[in-house]
Amino acid sequence: MTEHGMLDVGDGHQVYWEVRGNPDGKPAVVVHGGPGSGAKPFWLDYFDLTKYKVVLFDQRNCGRSTPDAGDDAVDLSANTTHHLIADLELLRQQLGIERWLVLGASWGATLGLAYAEQHPSAVSELVLFSVTNTTRREVEWLTRDMGRVFPEEWRRFRDGVPEGERDGNLAPAYSRLLHDPDPAVRERAALAWCTWEDTHMSTRGLGIQADLQNRDPRFRLRFARLVSHYWAHAAWLDEGVLAREAGKLAGIPGVLIVGRLDFSSPVEAAWNMTQGWPDAELTIVEDAGHGAHTTAVSDLVKRSVARFADR
Repeated sequence: MTEHGMLDVGDGHQVYWEVRGNPDGKPAVVVHGGPGSGAKPFWLDYFDLTKYKVVLFDQRNCGRSTPDAGDDAVDLSANTTHHLIADLELLRQQLGIERWLVLGASWGATLGLAYAEQHPSAVSELVLFSVTNTTRREVEWLTRDMGRVFPEEWRRFRDGVPEGERDGNLAPAYSRLLHDPDPAVRERAALAWCTWEDTHMSTRGLGIQADLQNRDPRFRLRFARLVSHYWAHAAWLDEGVLAREAGKLAGIPGVLIVGRLDFSSPVEAAWNMTQGWPDAELTIVEDAGHGAHTTAVSDLVKRSVARFADR
């Protein structure tokens, strides 16, 4: 089974969606990371498509959704966490789904948690890996404190913004450069941003090697614009609100999987979520970094999804 379409979510945005698997199977939705990476086909590998009805969608301004953040004059003002939560809920209603399992990673974990806390009756289970909350504390870690781990690489990243902005919040500084009228300025900023992302997402020796800097310029601009946009605003969420209101998820089984060596998504965010969410299980993979690049993490995600297939 394959269905696809464009959902008009308002504000001039069209969101691409597709449905794969068994039309009578257990509904699940994939919440991709980035923001800006798009819903790639590899997400389907986590599901038994004879048992699941899987919904993939590209979040606003990325993938096959329009308008594209890689376009010169894109306006991101109608792209916030709250817009994406509303898009998810509208998509669920349009597809006639009562409840679905939410699978997400990295930024997708933040969005999945925010959605579930706002619409708990729509979520049957949560399976999340490389868990983030996109707090100001996390953004500061990723854009500044990480320089203690990668000092040379961070210095180049910091020096990519004007000297007068180097001691402030680097996310909005880069966001401004990424919308500069001069295409050369935009391209340099996108490359610098993606190179830094590759650095902190990669844990060499674990088989992880990010490659954002080697993608085409349009993808780099799209990705860098969206991530810096969200980080500059700490995802438009009150600081610590997802962990603080985790009790809203009571009754929803959750599986949180994180790598001990994940520099981009330290274990703290997932651990904080479990303190107020009695139905959450936290698994820490000692020799894993960011994402599901290691077999141990990938297998845990697959087993977690499989255990809920008949629930």
